Amino acid sequence: MTKSTSFFLAAVVAASLMSTSAFADAKAGQKIYLKTLKAKFNMNGTKFAAEHTVSEWEELFANDAAGFIKEYGQRFPTAVPVLTNPSMKDKLQDIGDFAKEYGSDSGNVPSCG
Repeated sequence: MTKSTSFFLAAVVAASLMSTSAFADAKAGQKIYLKTLKAKFNMNGTKFAAEHTVSEWEELFANDAAGFIKEYGQRFPTAVPVLTNPSMKDKLQDIGDFAKEYGSDSGNVPSCG
């Protein structure tokens, strides 16, 4: 193979690996949402993610998900102990990745009806 062909193939492989790792957090967030919050929020993952646009989700999950905890804690008081549990801190960021990946204006639809 020529150098340009080798470089092109290496670039394609690198790009696919980067997109896979970025999507992995959204997949993890989807699983965490379904396991820990679906019953508390009484909505499936599709409906949950479509509640806000991508930029709105980004704002809600900024500052360690403070806006998300505030909004959803007020709407779903029984979820407050789960949302404020220190073990949920990293998990909330994965849920944020899921919400941003499938926000109402993202054009993506999760497979977690």
